Amino acid sequence: MATAQVLAFMQKTAEDAKLRDELENLLGVGDGNISVAAELDAEELAALRGEMAPKVVDFASQHGFEFSIDELVQVVDSFAQHQAGEISDDEFSGILGVPVNSDHAEHKTQVTNPLQRLARYLGKTYLGIGADEESE
Repeated sequence: MATAQVLAFMQKTAEDAKLRDELENLLGVGDGNISVAAELDAEELAALRGEMAPKVVDFASQHGFEFSIDELVQVVDSFAQHQAGEISDDEFSGILGVPVNSDHAEHKTQVTNPLQRLARYLGKTYLGIGADEESE
């Protein structure tokens, strides 16, 4: 799922200082950390949605993340809408493909898949879903 690739790239900007610095230089605005909605300021949002989107997609590709401009813009738009309170947590998680799952036993079986582990992590990071659960 390409949305997962966008999210993985965005998360990597929080973890990798070199990548973050390179992205900051590429965008020319912000601090390069685009990992959470709270970290995206208006200038970064505009750059990621606009003329810098193709350059960001190429940059991400050079670092092993494959997604399209449309997929990047969709994720960034959903971050902006969620940040502005225009969409609910459920809608936001649906757009990102992060499951909202209240059944703990079922949730434990889902996290065996690497993509689902990423979704669980992103759910905690972006939405606070399952944050009170024990680490596995």
